[in-house]
Amino acid sequence: MTQLDTIRHEAENPSGNMNRTLRIAVWEDETMKAFKTNCRMKTFLILSASTATIVIAPMASAQTAEDENTDFEIVVTAQKREQNLQDVPIPIQVVSDEFINDLAADNISDISRFIPGLEVSAGSPTQPSYKIRGVQTSDFGVGTDPAVGVYVDGIYSARSGAAVLSFGDIERIEVLKGPQGTLFGRNSAAGAVSIITKKPVDRFEGKLQARLGNYAKKRIEGLLNVPIGDNLALRVNGLYNKRNGLFRDAATGERLNRENNWAARAALRWEISSDTDATLTWTHDNLDQDARPAIGIVSIPPAPGQPPVPSVPADYLNPFKVPIFNDVIDNHETRNLDETSLTINHDFGDIAFSSISSWRKFRTENREDEDGTNRVDLYFDTNNRERNESWYQELRLAGETGAFNWIVGTSYFNEKAQQVSDTFTFTDTVNTTLGNVGLGTPFTDLENGLLIPLGVPATLLGHGWREAMFNEGKFKAFAAYADVIWAVSDRLKLTVGGRYTKDKKRFQWLNGPREAPTLDATLQSLAAQGILGLAGVTPADFQFDLVFDQSPLAGIGCDNGGTVTEGAPCVLKRSYSNFSPRVVVDYKVADDILLYASFTKGYKAGGFNSVQIASEFKNEDVTNFEFGVKSQFREAHLILNLSGFRYVYKNKQSIRLGLPAGSSIPQYLVETSDDQAWGADFELNWNPVKPLRLFANTQYIDSTFKKRVLANNLDLSGQPTGEPKLSTAFGARYEHIFEGGSRLAFQAAHSYRGRTRQNDDSIAQGALSATTAFKTGSIQNRTDLRLSWTSKDERFEFGLYGNNVFNNRYVSVNNLTKDTLGTPFVSISEPVFWGGDVTVKF
Repeated sequence: MTQLDTIRHEAENPSGNMNRTLRIAVWEDETMKAFKTNCRMKTFLILSASTATIVIAPMASAQTAEDENTDFEIVVTAQKREQNLQDVPIPIQVVSDEFINDLAADNISDISRFIPGLEVSAGSPTQPSYKIRGVQTSDFGVGTDPAVGVYVDGIYSARSGAAVLSFGDIERIEVLKGPQGTLFGRNSAAGAVSIITKKPVDRFEGKLQARLGNYAKKRIEGLLNVPIGDNLALRVNGLYNKRNGLFRDAATGERLNRENNWAARAALRWEISSDTDATLTWTHDNLDQDARPAIGIVSIPPAPGQPPVPSVPADYLNPFKVPIFNDVIDNHETRNLDETSLTINHDFGDIAFSSISSWRKFRTENREDEDGTNRVDLYFDTNNRERNESWYQELRLAGETGAFNWIVGTSYFNEKAQQVSDTFTFTDTVNTTLGNVGLGTPFTDLENGLLIPLGVPATLLGHGWREAMFNEGKFKAFAAYADVIWAVSDRLKLTVGGRYTKDKKRFQWLNGPREAPTLDATLQSLAAQGILGLAGVTPADFQFDLVFDQSPLAGIGCDNGGTVTEGAPCVLKRSYSNFSPRVVVDYKVADDILLYASFTKGYKAGGFNSVQIASEFKNEDVTNFEFGVKSQFREAHLILNLSGFRYVYKNKQSIRLGLPAGSSIPQYLVETSDDQAWGADFELNWNPVKPLRLFANTQYIDSTFKKRVLANNLDLSGQPTGEPKLSTAFGARYEHIFEGGSRLAFQAAHSYRGRTRQNDDSIAQGALSATTAFKTGSIQNRTDLRLSWTSKDERFEFGLYGNNVFNNRYVSVNNLTKDTLGTPFVSISEPVFWGGDVTVKF
């Protein structure tokens, strides 16, 4: 029996050895003709050279095949149809459940570093940011939307607060690069991340996995799939994850940056008839951990001495060697999410109908230190609190009519979001801030000039001072779309599609007076005694906002009548519309070589800056041109994909810490730019010999501002946006099968991210090179390893893993309090993680 016959036999008689990731299936004993292989390789090289010229560097991709006789036929739903990945004219990277397990990944942030072009910053998982091809939304407020659409089983995750969830029972992740406005809709201007979970099946399945690691890591996951009769199946998954803090407070000895969360999902699938099925799913995610720590990088003199303002980057300390002081009150980051969805599929003969309904509700809080000290006169914390409830409904029809494969659909999205941007400090810090910006030190002046000399038993220091911005948004979005693939011939296809979207948004700001009840009581008492009068002041002189001073905006009109006024709600109502087309031509020059070219558009709906009353911005639009080749060489067991792109992103909004007109205190303000970029993506998967798989993926991008002028009139047009030119990931997986049928597997994966590119603003900010104590924006490397043994029947698996095995750690600077308190601080990326896991399947 040849190896091909063996595989065919295994396909007809499935065993536990099936369903392995990225295995080249067709291994024949017969020697293939060298002429055939050489011709196909030459064809690819000629086409690649004519398509684009790039430096091909190593990179990584993780993909999955359902079983070993599929010959790389990886099924994806990137075009809302089930298709072979190599037949889809879109640059897509697919991550399998096996790759997720090999990386010991807890969420998508853990794997994004191995997907060049995708960056997920989730140091604060309730306030993450997604970036694809250099495009992201920097504002996490509920008044704006992300530029990268995140979908779980086809359901849109509107808010960043619920866009990073714990991995549990994942089938695969599809990362679509470039605008996906036609098929995925609004807010997928940079691309889309589609997470597909495993569905109930008609056989009994069970799994239990326990993972232990350093920092007292404990992760337990369980799965049970139970058929109920002939037509029902229930699938339940749950996980618990806990870890000690990565840092320790130098004053209290308390751990910082601890993790503690659990999640669960239950799905019930009912095959109502041979033509109809329905799946009801419930998801819960509970996050309860420490907020990210602030690591101070300036020397703090003994009280009452103050650090210099503005800070001097040349004097920054090495954050890897300094003691850490975080005195934030009630440090925590929490999320409580529940979601229920119902998916119904029905076949009307040659036409397939699908309905997706979803209701989601979550609450988050994130109270974190913003000064990196334990001094009351430098204390400042923020607490972002959100409540969100949304409803999503999509209906679509799909079918084939002659040479046309078509899909039409409509969707409706309704969301109510509430956000409180809470800040807390003490009058000591208010006094410090006012002195640093040249407005005097009123509290210590009164203390030292009147209260102490007169022996008055009262103090104006040590009183809590709270300011908050309250937001409420009500958003509705309606969309209708159509997409048609026309098979012009056996090899030539033309795809034409478009989506029309209408957004309606109502947004409200409410900024009340600052809250300092004990201070106000003291001031009233001092005024009644005539003591304040001796200084020529009244309690009213202390009724001012330090953080949310909206006085420069006074007089701006609101849609609910009146103007911007403290203590009064301001409402804006806006409607936005967009048509996002796509046109794709693809041609198979050979059975396994596909050439394609596309024109696509996408958009992000206009919105509002949550902390800048009456602010608004228009739609963001992106136009993208893409061309590429997808090829596989079955005799060489090789896949090579290449794409080149160029886009222009108009009216891109970013939030920036700056000085509003008429104010001395920095605030977050909205700025607008037009960005442009060109680049290329390259992907390789190769089995040079049967036990060995090599994988690589690279992105090269040149991203610049087409037009951007900052509020301080600094013109950055034509300069780099900061995005590194090169990011790559690559690795290998080797599997040895013992005589008894058990197997030993070893995987090594490495990621590389190039240096952040500088522009005049980053140089002026000293963000990249102004300090010798540490480096920011430098080249980043990470290496992950895994060794595992699996029994013959695949019931047992024992694994050892190491993440970031060379302990490469990187620093990012936060300047929130740099110019007011002289307390810039940093965050440090995660250290080396190691551990082991045991998996039992039954």
